[in-house]
Amino acid sequence: MSAEQRKFPDLKTQMDLYRRGAVDIIPEEELEKKIEHSRKTKTPLKVKLGLDPSRPDIHLGHTVVLRKLRQFQDCGHLAILVVGDFTATIGDPSGKNKTRPAMTLEETRENGQTYFDQASIILDKEKTKIVYNSEWLEKLSFRDVIEMASHYTVARMLERDDFEKRYKSGEPISVHEFLYPLAQAMDSVQLQSDIELGGTDQTFNLLVGRALQEAYDQEPQVILTTPLLEGTDGVEKMSKSLDNYIALEDSPNDIFGKTMSITDELIYKYFELLTDVPADRLTEIEERLDSGKVNPMHLKRELGKELVSLYHNEEAAQEAEQHFDLVHKSKEIPDDIPEFTPETSNGEAWIVDLLTGSELASSNSEARRLIKQGGVKIDGEKVSDFNLNIPVNKEFVLQVGKRKFVRITP
Repeated sequence: MSAEQRKFPDLKTQMDLYRRGAVDIIPEEELEKKIEHSRKTKTPLKVKLGLDPSRPDIHLGHTVVLRKLRQFQDCGHLAILVVGDFTATIGDPSGKNKTRPAMTLEETRENGQTYFDQASIILDKEKTKIVYNSEWLEKLSFRDVIEMASHYTVARMLERDDFEKRYKSGEPISVHEFLYPLAQAMDSVQLQSDIELGGTDQTFNLLVGRALQEAYDQEPQVILTTPLLEGTDGVEKMSKSLDNYIALEDSPNDIFGKTMSITDELIYKYFELLTDVPADRLTEIEERLDSGKVNPMHLKRELGKELVSLYHNEEAAQEAEQHFDLVHKSKEIPDDIPEFTPETSNGEAWIVDLLTGSELASSNSEARRLIKQGGVKIDGEKVSDFNLNIPVNKEFVLQVGKRKFVRITP
């Protein structure tokens, strides 16, 4: 087999890979044609993924579509990350009931670079192109914008779910909000993308890109959507604001520990979307879950080790499992926890100051929230009063949640 043949796997191999964990491929037959043409001409397909620069920190929910993009890279295709630095200055409702606050170009560029650096943990950095849509959108004249807008109707725009709901409820929709999906679609026109990836919440915008490419006499892109991943609570979409996330840069102990806290219903989905386990093992996991003859905790352990191995290494995965057993199964406090000595003039410290000073909380408001939620303990005893002043003339262990400990020393 030649190097070129190895670069572009056969059609079945590629399609089996792309179908895994995908919600929709629109239309699938066009993707097959594009792959066949790519293999015949030895030309990589241009696979586009738009990035929201208002959220620079990546958690495992974001990796679902990034891992799909990596699959295209592994099959020889070109990944193009489009940082929406221009569209972010417009403000996108994206399913919200009000427009998202606009950002400055400087903020979007900084966040975009942070996102790219983290995404490179998953993507092949050498085979990834990053572009900023201000490079072409800022150059459009008013005539260009009118021409662009002429290719899409208000009726079709109101088919977008959040627009439809707001329109029916009498909530205002600014005209500039209609321009957002058109501006995003112009990215596809500019790049002449073959495929665009996105979460299911982006399906409408991706379809607009397909329509606009046709209007500009281009071969329309194929759309591949991936599911939105529920967080560790098993209910809401994974989000840092809901504290139900597993961050890409979490420590091995946190990745493993948080994985052990997911609901049983998410085990298969996490294996399918977040790991590289082969198809036959996925089938085995599904059968084990359906049979009811396996303790879900055993599968969560396997999942936790898979995830830690992906973002750290196998040795770290083993150590994280041992740490989990020490803290949770044996109900013991680890020996190697960090220490913190508070500065105090009267021998007492405010519990909120202890949490922020020891970096168990990032702010006073987060410290109060953790206490209110019952997540703070001193030597195993729950703290319920965030006005509490604590004597610090002797050593004790301050704990947040099930995995974070700091030894307070005088």
